[in-house]
Amino acid sequence: MTAPEKKVTRLEVVEPKSLQFGKKWDYAPSPESTDPVKIKLRYELFIGGKFTVPKSGNYFKTINPATEEVLSEVAEANEADVDIAVKAARVAYEKYWSKLAPAERAKYIFRIARQLQEKAREFAILETMDNGKPIKETRDFDVPTAAAHLFYHAGWADKLEYAFPGRKTRPLGVCGLIVPWNFPLLIAIWKIAPALATGNTVVIKPSKTTSLSLLHLAKIIEEADLPPGVVNVVTGTGKTGDMIVRHQDIQKISFTGSTAVGKGIIKATAGTGKRLTMELGGKSANIIFEDAAIDQAIEGIIQGIYFNQGHVCCAGSRLFVQEGIRDLVIRKLKDRIQSLRLGNPLDKNTDIGAIISGEQLETIRELVKSGVDEGCEIYQAPCELPKKGFWFAPTFFTGVAQSNRIAREEIFGPVLSILTFRTPEEAVEKANNTAYGLAGAVWTDKGSKIFKISSKLKSGVVWGNTYNKFDPASPFGGYKESGFGREGGLHGLLPYVELE
Repeated sequence: MTAPEKKVTRLEVVEPKSLQFGKKWDYAPSPESTDPVKIKLRYELFIGGKFTVPKSGNYFKTINPATEEVLSEVAEANEADVDIAVKAARVAYEKYWSKLAPAERAKYIFRIARQLQEKAREFAILETMDNGKPIKETRDFDVPTAAAHLFYHAGWADKLEYAFPGRKTRPLGVCGLIVPWNFPLLIAIWKIAPALATGNTVVIKPSKTTSLSLLHLAKIIEEADLPPGVVNVVTGTGKTGDMIVRHQDIQKISFTGSTAVGKGIIKATAGTGKRLTMELGGKSANIIFEDAAIDQAIEGIIQGIYFNQGHVCCAGSRLFVQEGIRDLVIRKLKDRIQSLRLGNPLDKNTDIGAIISGEQLETIRELVKSGVDEGCEIYQAPCELPKKGFWFAPTFFTGVAQSNRIAREEIFGPVLSILTFRTPEEAVEKANNTAYGLAGAVWTDKGSKIFKISSKLKSGVVWGNTYNKFDPASPFGGYKESGFGREGGLHGLLPYVELE
């Protein structure tokens, strides 16, 4: 007689089901009107408080990257134009700005901030048309954060003795500011605001691909009745930026852009005594531990890499996942990027806008191809790309090794590389194994673990259980090939003054 079979409750391995949204995430179009923006057929240089025809006589076209439509023509400054702008800034520094009472300087900056707020909608639409980023990002982040930087630094203008107790401050003179294309208005203002608040005058150059918002800001500066020459805008190519860097009557250069160009600026200014602030590239680590709130972390991953199409120097482009939750995180990530809406950047529902240019699109494609060629497994969101313009679907790679190009090089696009780790020590070692050191994030339910891990990461910024949070009072900047110097907060005021 055989014993009756014992009933056993077995654990079954069930293939995880992915979410199928179908048409549930199709929204009715909700495009923002372009009526509030009046784009001129041609823009001149802004020098000495007025718009002036360039000595070069040259202009270049600027286009909408989402449609390839030509928006306007913009003046291209040559060496003579840059020299005139620097002389105007020098006269303004000697005659007006450095002699103005700090409280009066603050009034001008407050005035610019308020006018920017009043025209927030216009600037958000203009930035989206010129850059291709979604309107909800320019409306909810770029423009309000830019205004916040103006208000914050206006508040410091007459309180510098409290910023540096026991020390007197002296402005440097004329500052050369060079701005990238990923946040044209915001980064311009987070350089202009501390420079003006501390008593300096500026010559500023936007990227060739995104000049319009800074030229519209020049109009606000004109309307704010700022003394002529305090802010001068010279537009043009990289050659124009090089002329600013090499001009002998500029005391400080603040540059945001690629590491390669940053190295060139450092080399060109060696031995000149110019002050430098360099905010360069990044390959930031987003570290997810097994004890993290997974759904919250998934949103952090999305925000970290797909915000602004990945055109962010601090993008969380390397995701480190603890091995026990690897499959769960990848499944949830696949579900989540299905719901990202790619398309018309002026549509208020759009999550992913256009790539800035055909050149940048080719760079992204080339690096993605290298990932495939090196054996990494690619996953792309199933979305239809518009026929016109420059577009790339949200993408991530699994099976990535530290040696792969997509884990080492800055892609500057919506592409995520996923790697795994077993122990906290391994996570730190892998995260620091990069030439860059700009930003990173740690996800865990243990506050002590956040502090322990973040103190070991060689990054200028480390977020805990969040990503891409910015505040004017908080310094931002990097280590290693991500540059040096800080922007924002007290640390961002110091590079614009001499302490006595």
